[in-house]
Amino acid sequence: MAPAAAVENNGEVKKYKTSSSVRVQPAAEGPATLLAIATSVPPFVHEQSTYADYYFDITQCNHKTELKAKFKRICGRMQIDKRHMVVRRELLEEIPSLASYMDPSMTDRHRVVMEWVPKLAKEAAEKAIKEWGRSVSEITHIVFATTSIENLPGVDLLVAKSLGLSPRVRRVMMYSTGCWGGVAALRVAKDLAENNKGARVLVLCSECTAIFFRAPNDEYLDGLVGQGLFGDGAAAVIVGSDPIPQLEQPLFEIQWSGEMVIPDSEKAIDGHLTEAGMYYHLGPEIPKLVSKSIEEFVNDARVEAENKECNELFWGVHPGGVAILNQIETQLKLAPQKLAASREILRNYGNLASACVLFVLDHIHKTSIEAAASTTGEGKDYGLLIGIGPGLTMEGCVLKTIPLLH
Repeated sequence: MAPAAAVENNGEVKKYKTSSSVRVQPAAEGPATLLAIATSVPPFVHEQSTYADYYFDITQCNHKTELKAKFKRICGRMQIDKRHMVVRRELLEEIPSLASYMDPSMTDRHRVVMEWVPKLAKEAAEKAIKEWGRSVSEITHIVFATTSIENLPGVDLLVAKSLGLSPRVRRVMMYSTGCWGGVAALRVAKDLAENNKGARVLVLCSECTAIFFRAPNDEYLDGLVGQGLFGDGAAAVIVGSDPIPQLEQPLFEIQWSGEMVIPDSEKAIDGHLTEAGMYYHLGPEIPKLVSKSIEEFVNDARVEAENKECNELFWGVHPGGVAILNQIETQLKLAPQKLAASREILRNYGNLASACVLFVLDHIHKTSIEAAASTTGEGKDYGLLIGIGPGLTMEGCVLKTIPLLH
């Protein structure tokens, strides 16, 4: 037995003994790294330029001319070209309750998202595993984030089984994190990888807007913003420490992870599940609230990036909306190209909630490969990945690019 240890409790000294025979899980030697990343979207594309007409037509609300005109203006300001969404005319003809405003529809919505959230996650995971180049039998953990559904058993188990993962895979299911969930899932994966030698963690984020799609209503203008902003998609990342030479090619090291809740901001975004699906509130003050705290949060992160200046970093910011990106760019005095990846994902996919910032990271990675000689700094050296969502919560990771081995 190991030597006795003493603990003082209310003036009394109590002794206990620890056993040297207790097995301690060895930790990894190096930091967590991203070994692969991939994304997936449904095949149904909605062009933003015609979406207002389409949306009011499929919900049979063309008679609401003033509201339709307002929605057209909202869509026109979002700097989105297209989005991928499961909800489409054929689905609404099959399940008309989704196109109502207040009709009980949760059972129908649950059925739709339980088909698509696991499906998109599996597609993204298969792409990431193929890029990684290793066997699914080597996946030891799975971390799954979604705000689109709650279910027992969790969708993490359903996807793990469909992928053929080991029944001994260790799972973490993260529900209702909102748009900061993608980076939060990376934080959890980082801790798992660094504290379990040999761990390979599959991170999944998958979202489907069928949970809150509904007809427009004059008394629910928040709903109009969301109907023009959000899209469907999934992202998958494989995280592990101590990459195996010649067998694994790390993309980024996760140098640091952290979280900050913006003071007095908990009412800026909220959502509630009801019999008629999810209702949410998106406050107009969100961009200014983020702007007030982003510099403090970024300064904490920069310490872990050799105190590099903001414009010396690459940036992967959750594109919650163009106003948020504009405020961050202005507050941090970022060069215009620094948020190019975030704006590109917003333009082509809209806001994908928890999966969105991982789409941004995937874009940064691909761009850095295609333009390795670029002097913009994108995809090189240190960078920040930032998720922003309900709370208001900012979740961040400092990443360091690892050059590709040839």
